[in-house]
Amino acid sequence: MHKIFTLLLAGSALFSFGQSIEQKAAQIHEKVFTIDSHTDTPLKFFNGDFDIGLEHDGRKGEGKVDISRMEKGGLDAVFFAVFIGQGDRDSLGHAKAYEKAEQIFEATHQEVKKNSKKAKIATTPKQGYQLEKKGKRAIYLCIENGYPLENNLDNINHFYNLGARYITIVHSHNNDISDSSTDKVGPEYDGLSAFGEEVVERMNELGMMVDVSHASDSAFYDVLKLSTKPVIASHSCARALCDNPRNMTDDMLKALAKNGGVIQMCILSDYVKKLEQSPERIEGRKAFRKKHSNWANYTEEERKVGLRDWYQLDVDFPPNLATVSDAVDHIDHIVEVAGIDHVGIGTDFDGGGGLQDCYDASELGNITLELVKRGYSEEDIRKIWGGNFMRVFEAVAAK
Repeated sequence: MHKIFTLLLAGSALFSFGQSIEQKAAQIHEKVFTIDSHTDTPLKFFNGDFDIGLEHDGRKGEGKVDISRMEKGGLDAVFFAVFIGQGDRDSLGHAKAYEKAEQIFEATHQEVKKNSKKAKIATTPKQGYQLEKKGKRAIYLCIENGYPLENNLDNINHFYNLGARYITIVHSHNNDISDSSTDKVGPEYDGLSAFGEEVVERMNELGMMVDVSHASDSAFYDVLKLSTKPVIASHSCARALCDNPRNMTDDMLKALAKNGGVIQMCILSDYVKKLEQSPERIEGRKAFRKKHSNWANYTEEERKVGLRDWYQLDVDFPPNLATVSDAVDHIDHIVEVAGIDHVGIGTDFDGGGGLQDCYDASELGNITLELVKRGYSEEDIRKIWGGNFMRVFEAVAAK
């Protein structure tokens, strides 16, 4: 019996020895539960001309996530963000934001329902794992920018009931909840507002994750001080490697680890590596901003045209992009500073995310390949690709 066992081990070792690093990475990628914690794909659904059940070409401005490319990229689950850009902070502006959020939730539910044989809306970590076993894609929902809450805490419950499981409390400009990391006006509250503190408390009570990506440093620390549950940064990188205010300092990474939270490494190049862009692209972006300077007050048709023009920029003036190696440098750094239990992946696909060699969801296996090349174990990769995020998700959801 012992000899037979020894021969089996020897055969196993020989198989491993003859296995290429690409085969090993593909095998690990297939085995682990993978989740992308942040994409802006619902912007495509709302246009009414995008079917998630069909395969598209991201390099033609058609979007970077659909079911086919999730399957090709071995992506088991994804968070679709109901993104609302910051508009006027008055009763009319808030009402419009609330209405827009409602419409995007409805469009997303309908889009997934049309493709129910291959994907389903999920609201709990358990459902994600169950759908993976059935060979289906798990679609989770979230809100990017707390603007649609209308200063009404009960709207948190309402959006939770529509499926939202985290809220990115602020976006590129200050709102009534929090200071933004990138508002040129500067801070209003030096962190969270009084309403923002109530938002965090209500989200904790409800079991909804608080997302600090886009929040100012002061707001980040306010959230950590106040929250009784672990916190997420759904799509951010390390500021030590790329000095962007959207990224997190080493002290912030350590504080997030102490909180038990997780930072989801983002593959939007501006957050990964400082890169020079072509003069043509710079001028193209200037022309876009000049043409679409009144976004908050757009009609639905004007908004659709604006979104098409935005995605077309990358077709007409392809950006100079960072690489998977550059992105995994951030994972290395976060692991060194915060530990292997506090890092994951949130691509920001369809919101600007994409690398030279991981341009859309079909190429996500390239990240796993780079991790294997750098010596990460299967268990490490399991944590990075979903284990860490799902641990936080479970902890927050627990009553």
